[in-house]
Amino acid sequence: MGGARVMDRVRWGIVGVGAVTEKKSGPAFQQAERSELVAVMRRSADKAADYARRHGVARWYDDADALLADPDVDAVYVATPPDSHRDYTRRAALAGKPVYVEKPMARTAAECDAMIAGCARAGVPLFVAYYRRAMPRFRTVKDLLDGGAIGTPRTVSIRTQQRPLTMPTADLPWRVRPEISGGGLFVDLGSHTLDLLDWLLGPVTHVTGVARNQGGHYPAEDLVAGTFTFASGVEGVGLWSFDAAEDRDEVEVVGTAGTLRFSTFGQEPLRVVRPDGVEEIEAPYPEVVQLPLVQAVVDALTGRSTVDAAPSTGETAARTARVVDALLHDYRAQSNLGS
Repeated sequence: MGGARVMDRVRWGIVGVGAVTEKKSGPAFQQAERSELVAVMRRSADKAADYARRHGVARWYDDADALLADPDVDAVYVATPPDSHRDYTRRAALAGKPVYVEKPMARTAAECDAMIAGCARAGVPLFVAYYRRAMPRFRTVKDLLDGGAIGTPRTVSIRTQQRPLTMPTADLPWRVRPEISGGGLFVDLGSHTLDLLDWLLGPVTHVTGVARNQGGHYPAEDLVAGTFTFASGVEGVGLWSFDAAEDRDEVEVVGTAGTLRFSTFGQEPLRVVRPDGVEEIEAPYPEVVQLPLVQAVVDALTGRSTVDAAPSTGETAARTARVVDALLHDYRAQSNLGS
């Protein structure tokens, strides 16, 4: 993307102003330096107008192509469900607009690859909202690991479980409808942890696992178990269960001199356990969780850093999608849930 235009200031348009844009992401485009939110789009005109009014955005649209054609929109944030990410990314790229797309990047790695190729042909950069890569909480985790706080990391274990989601089939949220999301809560939540570990420990070089539906509450998988080898040599295991009696969220990295424990989604202190004692490190979330990553993207677009230096790009997110695909391959095939 070396030929992409360097901007003095980034004027953003959002395609799909749903729940994620209310607090997690939308305000970040207004709060980041050299950034402003100038237009929003939602298929419901009333909801688009309401969002614009409440967030102080000058223009709203109920048609994505109208927003993409707006000459005052320099870059586009695609915040729709995953089944439309590929299409909106393609259309934004054809309009010559850099793209920041919600996670998961798409339903499958093949869709991710198509998005990457489309942006490359158009000469525009592609970023993905795996925002934990830029959050101070996880920057602290990386500093601890890279700085030898637990010696040389050897193993990592992931344990994520939640109480079952029980709703009438007609009212199921899109996150557990594979034709929209690519799978179930594992795709939505598990991808965050997998992508974070790609950044912390290096890309996954080998993965095996199984997926099942144990609860029968919806068509998507509700159990995933996997083993991983990371480029750093760390070996890992992961277990995600969404038909459990209690909630749990823990990542444990074991090293030659200690153990580091943290959650992906909580804000409790990080715990470093060594033979001489336990150290707890406060690591809260920022008020707007996507602000650090949005700032990094703006920095890349305005020439304060390079695009390749941005924490989360199409290429990094596609690696996570390939791991998800490998874990869900058999279940998708057996259940006829391929997208």
